[in-house]
Amino acid sequence: MSTFNDQAGRGELAATAARIRGAMESVIEGKPEVVRLALTVLLAEGHLLVEDVPGVGKTMLAKSLARSVDCSVRRVQFTPDLLPSDITGVSVYDQERREFEFKPGAIFANIVVGDEINRASPKTQSALLESMAEHQVTVDGTTYELQTPFMVIATQNPVEMEGTYPLPEAQRDRFMVRVSMGYPSPEAELEMLGVHGAGSPLDALDPVADARDIVKLIEAVREVHVSPGVARYAVDLVNATRRSPDLRLGASPRATLHLVRAAKAAAALDNRTYVLPDDMQALAVPVLAHRLLPTAEAQMSRRSVEQVVLEILRSVPVPGAQNPSSGPPPRPSQQPAAAYGPTMGAYSGQAAQHQPQHPQAYPGAHGGPYGTGPGSRFHGNGHGPAR
Repeated sequence: MSTFNDQAGRGELAATAARIRGAMESVIEGKPEVVRLALTVLLAEGHLLVEDVPGVGKTMLAKSLARSVDCSVRRVQFTPDLLPSDITGVSVYDQERREFEFKPGAIFANIVVGDEINRASPKTQSALLESMAEHQVTVDGTTYELQTPFMVIATQNPVEMEGTYPLPEAQRDRFMVRVSMGYPSPEAELEMLGVHGAGSPLDALDPVADARDIVKLIEAVREVHVSPGVARYAVDLVNATRRSPDLRLGASPRATLHLVRAAKAAAALDNRTYVLPDDMQALAVPVLAHRLLPTAEAQMSRRSVEQVVLEILRSVPVPGAQNPSSGPPPRPSQQPAAAYGPTMGAYSGQAAQHQPQHPQAYPGAHGGPYGTGPGSRFHGNGHGPAR
């Protein structure tokens, strides 16, 4: 049987991932980096928070991923009257059998799409906590395991506060990545008029993979090697957020784990069996920024948490540019610049243009395939946490 560590296995898994990306990009025009990031989160066994202004395709992104994979999908429209039992399920008394029967809720699916998650009450939001962290649900003292793969894709509007309940920090920390769609380019918007004008392309989207394919991809991601030096680099990045004078709340140990898992998925998508520091640099803002709280002084000076993360990337030393695996030396990726990261949101301020000045840079560390320099769309995101 082919594995990710042999060439046949890598080719098979790369083809599966390419089919999923192609299907999603047939619906989401002009946002390849966002599509790639969503797929990265799925393969890293994480959850995705899509936060942006109305009408930019947040729900469309979630539904395109769900329809590209032939697995169980449930959509939940979060509203103030939604109950926790609507999500987790409820035990109903059966008159004929004279016993309680469990009726599973919407959380019992491979992919759960939560639309406008911040419109539900905190009590209902908390119904997701156990499932997102432990992949299980406890109802009436009985614990039920969730299927694999399992992913929650939630959307929220950061500029509309009427009738909304901000997500608590404990719940934001359970999302591996926060991404913003951003407005499309004029060319992409013009193409969208032709594709979406006559109907929704989702109606013609057929699954290109199934749950077993995703499980194989997840197992391949687990095989990706993380050298001690690269693992230490992830720990140093997260610890720097805890010491930053601009932050009153740094990233948690869960953030470190999520950063490493996402980096492993990034390496697998690039057909690599090892993680580079560039993977973590490219994913640092999407993985870390939504977990951080700025100080009052930073807010008054209009410094976003994304700016702080970029400065941390500039200040934390990169491990020596040695091959982290026993194979051939790493080569620059063939992916276009800014393979990951949210685009500039229309509602956010401009982030300062910081360019990392690492003395020992991996390929792309200064705006290359995974870089955070001015040549990358990932650079200077500027999105701050919704408050």
